[in-house]
Amino acid sequence: MELETGKPTIAPYVDDDSSKRTGTWVSASAHIITAVIGSGVLSLSWAIAQLGWIAGPIALVVFSVITWFTSTLLADCCRDPVSGTRCSCYMDAVRSNLGGISNKFCGIAQYVNLVGVTIGYSITSAISMAAIKRSGCFHRKGHAAGCHVKNNMFIIIFGIIEIVLSQIPNFHDLSWLSVVAAVMSFAYSCIGLGLSIANVAGGSHSRTSLTGTTVGVDVTDWQKIWNCLEALRDIAFAYAFSTVLIEIQDTLKSSPPENESMKKAASVGVSVTTMFYISCGVLGYAAFGNAAPGNFLTGFGFYEPYWLIDIANLCIIIHLVGAYQVFCQPIFKQVEDWCLNQWPNNKFIKESPAIKLPLFGDYTFNAFRLVWRTAYVITVTVVAMILPFFNGILGLLGAASFWPLTVYFPVQMHISRENIRPFCWKWIWLNVLVVACLIISVLAAAGSVAVIVKDLQTYRPFTSVS
Repeated sequence: MELETGKPTIAPYVDDDSSKRTGTWVSASAHIITAVIGSGVLSLSWAIAQLGWIAGPIALVVFSVITWFTSTLLADCCRDPVSGTRCSCYMDAVRSNLGGISNKFCGIAQYVNLVGVTIGYSITSAISMAAIKRSGCFHRKGHAAGCHVKNNMFIIIFGIIEIVLSQIPNFHDLSWLSVVAAVMSFAYSCIGLGLSIANVAGGSHSRTSLTGTTVGVDVTDWQKIWNCLEALRDIAFAYAFSTVLIEIQDTLKSSPPENESMKKAASVGVSVTTMFYISCGVLGYAAFGNAAPGNFLTGFGFYEPYWLIDIANLCIIIHLVGAYQVFCQPIFKQVEDWCLNQWPNNKFIKESPAIKLPLFGDYTFNAFRLVWRTAYVITVTVVAMILPFFNGILGLLGAASFWPLTVYFPVQMHISRENIRPFCWKWIWLNVLVVACLIISVLAAAGSVAVIVKDLQTYRPFTSVS
């Protein structure tokens, strides 16, 4: 297909602070897998149960292709078209390529989503910790025991861990944690796959259908509609990593060119993720049928093999510990850079003396970083305890940010950067993609609102119980 476009003049290649950038496509792939697979994989069997054997897998493939395509567009926008310098964050890329109010709109969408994800991960990790405790209780006291536990203590434990890890100075020093988190995501996904296969091989006769849950049998008319919208939201949100793509790309070495490395990493990350998503979603649906639970690991119960379920939940916890850092490091950097620009001579903000830590070597200590990041994690922890139903809100934030961050800005920056003429063939189909994804995001957000309204009917702050 011949592109009806005129190429712009791109500024000379410029690299700044190259010494601190040691990342490769391998480390970037680990960051992507850590950010993408997340806890979203656990709900995909439920999502396919709502959509059925045809629409469910198709939706997974369509969203994976859209995410991969727009991420390649975004990877080409990491440098300022005038100066040629790198953009260190998503907002910088939008400012350089689009300018105007787009920059502020991007900032609101990105950082509200990032904050929301960190709150949601605090709640999800606490639920997994509580599941391990309940599993041990059932094993000791029998299956008839209630074994209910409050989640607040586990939210606090997770917060304490994150206070320590939040002192990692920046994204450039985060590769080892992302690798560990990515391995953990593979581990609990494989455990879920193995248990699903065992369930099907053991003669499970779960009822499935081409269109998913049956109206009049499993759900009402309105429940079917809302559940399908929520399923689309879960699938769209499960692929979201555009919020941190530029930040990940900023860790890459300049040779080979970072946009080429990032495209390779995006291809690997999305391909691996899609393989796991389809496997977990399809086999989970085959195992549980139209009664698939929201978390397919809980569908296997807290009983035997209880130790294997415990290992899976432990892997989820470790993964979320790393994923939390992937999503909060851009927040930390944005606030710290802004404060340094506002008060460049303030010693509390500026000074970073090197101190020696046993086993870790030299560490640049900064008092402002310690205070600000600790305060952020504490605030997130308190909000997680106040709003135990926050996962519904997180779904709304994910649906609302999917369109601007994953689709709209990458497409518009590509059009601007390539000087694509209005109403030429490429301009038309790119904007058709934008409008189609906007409609999906609005519908998915509507499904999230329905979930939030339902949760508010039984809401009590600080009373999250597993």
